[in-house]
This record gives sequence, C-alpha cells and structure tokens, in this order.
Amino acid sequence: MIVLFLIPVISAFIGWFTNWVAIKMLFHPKKPVNILGLKVQGIFPKRQAQFAQKLGTLVATELIHFDEIAAKLKDPEQLQALNPTIEAHIDTFLRIRLKEKIPVVAMFIGDNTINKLKDGMMEEISVLLPDVIDRYTQGLSEKIDIEQMVTEKVAAFSSDKLEEILNAIMKKEFRFVEVLGGVLGFIIGLLQVAISLLQ
Repeated sequence: MIVLFLIPVISAFIGWFTNWVAIKMLFHPKKPVNILGLKVQGIFPKRQAQFAQKLGTLVATELIHFDEIAAKLKDPEQLQALNPTIEAHIDTFLRIRLKEKIPVVAMFIGDNTINKLKDGMMEEISVLLPDVIDRYTQGLSEKIDIEQMVTEKVAAFSSDKLEEILNAIMKKEFRFVEVLGGVLGFIIGLLQVAISLLQ
C-alpha cells in the first residue's frame, strides 16, 4: 500500500527529469556523439547555421530598416540637439582658427560680423544636414548587408555563448517547463493510484 502512494512521487520525478533532459538536449552534446549507432547532438549546436540565417533574415526584414534609421536621424528634435555643438565649433573657428589660417581676413572681422556669419552658417547647416544624412544613410544601405552581418555574427558564436544567451533570455521559461513536467507527472501518478484503488 505504501508503494502505491509512492507512485505520484516517482511519476513527478520522472516528469521533471524527462523535461530537464529535454532542455539540456537543446544545447548538449555540443558535438555529435554516437549512441547505439545513432548520431546525437544538441538542437541548437546542430542547427546553429540555420538559426543564424533565419535570425539574420528576421532582423533585416522586420527589425532594422535604413529608412527608419534615416527618419530618426533627420528628426527635427534630434537635429536641434546638435545645434549647440555645431554652433560652438563654428564660433571657435571664426574667433580662433580663422586668425591662424587667414590672419589678414580675421583682422577685419569683428564680433558683429562673426555673429552674422555664424547665424548664416547655422541656417545653411540646418537646411543641408537632413540632406547629408539622407545621402549618407542611402550609401550605407547599399554598402551594408544587415542580414549577412547578423548571420555571420550568430554563426560565429561558440556553443557556450549561444547557450549563455538563450539561458539568460529563457531561464524562467525553462524552469517552468521542468516544474510543469513534475506537476503533470504527479497528477498522472495520482490518477494511477485512484484507478488502482477503484479496481
């Protein structure tokens, strides 16, 4: 009779253990191993190249678009945030570097002229900058293959690194699957005990 009531506990252990093994087999063994004539390898190490390719395609088609990057860079608020830096640089050029480069011209430029030149340059830059950024991002989109970059990076990950990343992301989910296996095993064990007692 005592053995009968151990069934739920044993079933819970088996449910937890099989799920634990299944999760471990996502990553292990990292290299193919022959077991009874069958080649066994962890799912992620075995499919890393395909995983890298799919992730690269996903990132390039769904997550990162150069048009969106260009739109963010050309956002008026973003450009306005650059103004103090640009203005400070122009001011330094007109007041200090111009004297070094063209001393004769600098002699005839006073504060009033410098301020007018600076204002004029800032207006031109505010018109020019969005166009420059647009051309720059278009050039990048032609030269940079995001899909290839992501694919190569992920494919180059060591199995340990890949396991570390996925564990960091899905640690709670993996633990939940293990516990769920134990709970379901326990319930099945209870049902077995109930069926045995009713016979």
